[in-house]
Amino acid sequence: MKYGIRTLDDVDVAGKTVLCRVDINQPVDKASGTLRSTARIRACVPTVRELADRGARLVLLAHQGSDIEYQNYYSLAPHAKVLEALLGREVRFLPDVCGPAAQAAIRSLEPGQILLLDNVRFLAEEQTLFELNLRLTHPQQAQTLLVRTLAPLADLYICDAFAAAHRDQPSLCGFEQVLPSAMGRLFEREYCVVSDLMAAPSHPCTFILGGAKVSDAFLMLRAVLENGAADRVLTGGLVANIMLASAGKEIGSGSMDFIEASGYAGFIGTARELYSQYQSRIVLPADAAYTVDGRRQEAPVDAIPAGAALTDVGSHTAVLYQDLIRGSATVFANGPMGVFEQPETELGTRAVWNALGDTKAFTVIGGGDSITAAAKYGVTDKLDYVCTGGGALIRFLSGEELPVVRALRHGSTL
Repeated sequence: MKYGIRTLDDVDVAGKTVLCRVDINQPVDKASGTLRSTARIRACVPTVRELADRGARLVLLAHQGSDIEYQNYYSLAPHAKVLEALLGREVRFLPDVCGPAAQAAIRSLEPGQILLLDNVRFLAEEQTLFELNLRLTHPQQAQTLLVRTLAPLADLYICDAFAAAHRDQPSLCGFEQVLPSAMGRLFEREYCVVSDLMAAPSHPCTFILGGAKVSDAFLMLRAVLENGAADRVLTGGLVANIMLASAGKEIGSGSMDFIEASGYAGFIGTARELYSQYQSRIVLPADAAYTVDGRRQEAPVDAIPAGAALTDVGSHTAVLYQDLIRGSATVFANGPMGVFEQPETELGTRAVWNALGDTKAFTVIGGGDSITAAAKYGVTDKLDYVCTGGGALIRFLSGEELPVVRALRHGSTL
């Protein structure tokens, strides 16, 4: 037991049917039916391999995309092929979640065999909008179709999906109400490393918040400033755009249109409040980049053209951020500085991630885009810890008890 949760060391899985929830959600190229990244699949391999090697009849549950990121909504068929190649053993895939075909396949499993069921978010009860609107309690989640159907077929539930630990959905929090439960090796490593680190981070401690997941970023921003964990916060991406707008800077009509269309305009008031209170510890971009006819242009934040759409921090800001990172003792990074997928708007992210790779500070990054950027710029092996969780990491660092952690503690008593 660690932190009140069973680990794989505490359970006997030989000959038992084990439901294992993993997070292998990856960017999908729908044109080719392939994955643009395999980082999260690689991360869960140790748990999957150990369970199969120990003789479990292993059933894997996972999601791909959600109803609020529909462009990434897809089958798990390509994930099964990648996992099979990584394991060097058969991974059977079934295009069913909990119907008669899935039930029959689970009953037919032999010890050591692995079955991956299809995207759990094909079920309405697993979708984010369902979670946010109905807010089922954990006992209520045990009564959902997925749990009622699959739990009677299983002996044990394992959660290895720390990246989704901030979600409150049946495949993550419902099975622990009715099945003995434990955390997998990936969940154990990520939860314990981050817990130990946050107990006493070395200072100066720098947080880097970028990307487009604004609600997550502002949740953590307030927490780490209030509790003194962050000596400074470097901002980039949409987070920086909102902070700049709150400080009265011109960010261009293109940027404002995107903020309003995305429903993030309300965060400008939140940003204004935080900036007025913690201005000395929040670092905003001094300059920013935008594109004109596909070419990168830069300007100081006091001279951004009215019609621009900011897509990266500027060169001067990139150098400043590098210096601050190299002068830190601990650095947490979540989210890129801009649209790093495009050559003309990757300068800021490349500079920051290169600094993460060569600083002497203890470095932790989290989230899919952060992991992808680390791989793109060849610094993954230079970082001290790479956490698969983005939203989960942010909520954990904000002091929030993660729903899956609470559920696993309950399941560890059964």
